[in-house]
Formats: sequence, structure tokens, C-alpha cells
Amino acid sequence: MAKLLDKQRYKCALGAMQTVQAITRAIPILHSGPGCAQKLSDSIGSSGYFSPNIFPCTSINEKDVVFGGAKKLETTIENALKVIDADLYVVLTGCIPEIVGDDTAEVVSHFEDSEKPVIYASTAGFKGNNFKGHEQVIDAVIEQYLEKSDEKEKGLVNIWADVPYQDLFWLGNLREFEKLVAELGLTPNTIFGYERGIENINRIPKAQFNLLVSPWVSVGNMKKMEQKLGIPYLHYPTLPIGAFETSRFLREVGKFAGVDEEKIESIINKHEDYYYYLIERYADMFLETRVMAKQFSVVADAQYALGITKFLVNDLGLVPAKQFITDDTPKAFQKQIREEFENLNYGLKAEVSFETDSYKIHNEIQSHDYHGYPLILGGYYEKEITEKMFGHFLNISWPVQDKVVLDDAYVGYTGGIRLIEDIYSVAVQRWN
Repeated sequence: MAKLLDKQRYKCALGAMQTVQAITRAIPILHSGPGCAQKLSDSIGSSGYFSPNIFPCTSINEKDVVFGGAKKLETTIENALKVIDADLYVVLTGCIPEIVGDDTAEVVSHFEDSEKPVIYASTAGFKGNNFKGHEQVIDAVIEQYLEKSDEKEKGLVNIWADVPYQDLFWLGNLREFEKLVAELGLTPNTIFGYERGIENINRIPKAQFNLLVSPWVSVGNMKKMEQKLGIPYLHYPTLPIGAFETSRFLREVGKFAGVDEEKIESIINKHEDYYYYLIERYADMFLETRVMAKQFSVVADAQYALGITKFLVNDLGLVPAKQFITDDTPKAFQKQIREEFENLNYGLKAEVSFETDSYKIHNEIQSHDYHGYPLILGGYYEKEITEKMFGHFLNISWPVQDKVVLDDAYVGYTGGIRLIEDIYSVAVQRWN
């Protein structure tokens, strides 16, 4: 009997076109059926210099299924190079060409001597979701474009986090990571967002180390760069939100980079003083907000489910109910992530469910006693169920349909303050 999956929180691997789009002046070339770009793109924040409406596409049809679409792909790449002014061209394959056996690697190899680099990534939908597709794009850059460098820039750090566009706060979070790393006296290097493009990609092999902030996405990419490019990496599994986790983050990064301990503590003290000054100003409200939830659940990818759970427990003292991870986390990483949910302050532990079916998630939320108003932080799918339970809802994960985020962030000390503002703004509305 077929299994129905209700309201999954990810797209197929071809959604990695948004990873390419997030690199300034990089453009995806889709070897797929017509309509894929429009179906996979988000309507919020996905326009710009290159938008999904102009992505070159082979638009393969029944004839190409019978006779193959390799020739059509070659002419599509040729024309893209002629008419689109980009710095990097990334061919992404959909389901049909991979099912019929088109040799995309062979076609792309014909453009090795092009003035601009052309690479490809295998992103057929049946090979995984867009989290895996994101990794495939980064792998393509490593394997087909980057070369090992004997020249190293002291203090240069490549920063990697979660998936652009899938994460509503991807741009602001990366900029906040850059600021934090720069305060340690290091030089941050990222490849996504404004004025981050081919020049930053070219600097990757010169880095002192890679910094990955993610429970599981891109761990394989880091290992590949360590093997091919000789770049060591620091894997920090928790998105640092608020004072407790951000201070821990700065200590670990600073220690790994060999930064003087007194300098690290000075930076932390400066940030914590201001952070707790803001908290103290609203201490009465936090203590007297009787309508605030006593327990909470987060419904999000592993990045946000873990980061927000630690923040709400360690910084705000809230009690976790069950947490739901919706990104189809590979089983190889699930044990380690579960252990992180048990590493909370005050002896608290959070039960976590790796579940992609919204029907099951909503049934579990409804059946749990939150001992008052529930606090549910998740995708827009959770809004209706939270309202039925008279709870507090905050849309923090995909799909996002009730807010616009240009470059805001939840990372760091300032990100923690933003999240507190968002949560308590929802809670205090009960007073009005």
C-alpha cells in the first residue's frame, strides 16, 4: 500500500538551484522538464539579478526521453554562455535525464576551456531532498573547480552554515557569523549573498580552516575539502542563538584558531553585559507574563530545532516538550543529534522525533499536555493547529508565509534578542 506523506518540509534535490542562486553572479542551468524552476522556487526573496524565471533550461520532452537530451543540453549551455553575463555556470540535472541515462559529465567536459567555469551537479529528485542537493553543489565546486593551494592566508576562515533560501534567515545569519569571527581577529570568507561570489570561492583553498555550523548538512563537504584541499575543519553542531551558546561558540572557535584566551573573554564579556542589560530591562515582564507558555515544541530542520531548543532552555528557562526534526536527517547523524538535545542546562533533556509527516507531528502536538498555552515554533503548517489549541505560534522555519525577512538574523547575541522580541510580541498580544 502506498504511503502518503503530508506536507513535507523540503523539496527535491533540484531545489539546489537556490544554493547556486545565492552565490553572487552564479546561475543554474537546468537539465530537466519544463516548470521545475517555477515549482521549486520560493516567491519570497528569490528574485534579483538572476531569478528562476530566466534560468536556462533544456525543457526536455517525450522526444528527448526516447532519443536522449544530451545534444539539447549542449546547445543550452552554449547559448547561456553567449547571452547570460555570469561568473559561474552550474548545470543541475532533474529526474528525467538521469533516468534515461544522459551523460551530463561528458557534455559539461566540452566546456572545460570556456572563458567562464561550467560545472555540474547530479540533483535528480529521487536521489534526495534539497538539503542533499545543496551538498551536491558544494561537492561540484570542490571536485570540478577548486585546486589545492600552497599559499595560506593566516586567519582566513571559510564559514558554512545551513541551506540558503530554505532557511529564511540565511543571509542575516551568515553576516552575523562574519561579524563574530571578525571580532576574534580572524578573516571570514563566505560564498553566499551580496558581493560574495567567484572571488570568495577562489579564496577557499587558502583558508586556515573551515568552520561548519550545522548538525549534519555539509559534514561530507568538509571531509572532502580536508582530503582534497588539505583544509582542516571545526564542526560546531548547534546554531548559536543567545548568550549561552554564542559565548560557547566564540570560545570553541577562538581555541581552534589559537586566539588569546583573554581576548576571547573580553569579547564575550562585552556582548554579555549588553545582552543581560536588555534582559534585565524586561525582567518584570518575563517573570509576570502569566500567559507565557510553560512548555514548547519546535518543528523545523535539525539546525533550528536544536538551536532554538537550546536557546529557550538555556537562556529563557523554558521546559521542552517533544521536538520535531523535519529535514529527513540521515540515520548516521541521528544519534549524535539526540545526544545534543540531552545536553541542556538545569538537568533538562528534550525528547526528539525525526519525522517528515506533518499529520503525525500534529497528532502528537495535539495529544500532549503543555500545562497551559503551548508555544509552537515551526513552519506555517503549524499555525492552524496552534490556534486550535489557543497557543502561541511563531513561524521560524519553512514554509514561511506570515513574515518578510530581508537580512534579519537569529544567530548570535543580537539574534537571541530578536527571537525574544518575536516570541514575547506574540505572547503579549493576549493582553490587548
